[in-house]
Amino acid sequence: MIPADAGQEPYMVVCEDEEDELSGAGREPGGQRHERFTVSDREAGIRADVLCTDHCGGLSRSYVQKLLKAGNVRLNHKPVKANCKVNAGDLVEILVPEAVEPEILPEAMDLDILYEDEDVLLVNKPKGMVVHPAAGHYTGTLVNGLMDHCRDGLSGINGVLRPGIVHRIDMDTTGILIVCKNDMAHNSIARQLKDHSVTRRYQAVVHGNIGEDEGTVDAPVGRHPVDRKKMSVNEKNGRRAVTHYRVQKRFGRFTFIECRLETGRTHQIRVHMASIGHPLLGDTVYGPARCPFKLQGQTLHAGILGFIHPRTGRYMEFEAPLPAYFQRLLQMLGEY
Repeated sequence: MIPADAGQEPYMVVCEDEEDELSGAGREPGGQRHERFTVSDREAGIRADVLCTDHCGGLSRSYVQKLLKAGNVRLNHKPVKANCKVNAGDLVEILVPEAVEPEILPEAMDLDILYEDEDVLLVNKPKGMVVHPAAGHYTGTLVNGLMDHCRDGLSGINGVLRPGIVHRIDMDTTGILIVCKNDMAHNSIARQLKDHSVTRRYQAVVHGNIGEDEGTVDAPVGRHPVDRKKMSVNEKNGRRAVTHYRVQKRFGRFTFIECRLETGRTHQIRVHMASIGHPLLGDTVYGPARCPFKLQGQTLHAGILGFIHPRTGRYMEFEAPLPAYFQRLLQMLGEY
């Protein structure tokens, strides 16, 4: 058995996302888990690691491979290797050890706080910062900095790994996030996110020359059918996703746009723009593998966020200026 503190995935992140509303319901795994099933005729010939990943919702393939290596997966009562192909009628047994949450410690950081009161905090997240701790990122996250800044003044609805976090943006996306300092505020903002009433406008640079001045992509976004680390336009298993975009400036081979989110799915803007042939510049996951400029990930900035204040009931809207790298890039494109 794998020890509870070794190679564990205490919280499965569905790709650190572009805009993933976090309600706090049932995301933290806990307790030892047993899976037992018989291989069907349709599943015959599939690799053991692929089959087990499909049957164990919420576990990544890399983690399932660790379970296989540790002997926590048995085929017909015997340990099995990850690349073993199963036969119809085989009995598969999987033991997933109890997840143990690591201790998350406060870290002093120079946070760019745009607004703060007793209920909410608006922060401008820099590029390269992970929003909350997850496998491989337990220090240096926004949450570590918020814990130092707010001490015990953060909502607890989303557990010890995500205090105050009600939504998130991708590691290499910059811009505004709202942080909730108590459960009342958290519930209010979560409801607004669920109702799609929060104003969210992003700036981005995409490949290609977009012909129309504005447009809408209304296409469901869900897990990629083959690569579980990616999202995709998925008509069968995706959730409704709507992105409105407007051209700000054209640079021939590239276009500067503003996107307004009607919904908030993981990687929504990145997936939607790629689906219409205009992936984000710098996005090597959904766009070209090589970028003509030295960039760290996608060129995407959460510039404007508006919401109804949980306590006062007044609409508030905040804006984060384009980061320096983005401004330099626009200048370079103008000379490109």
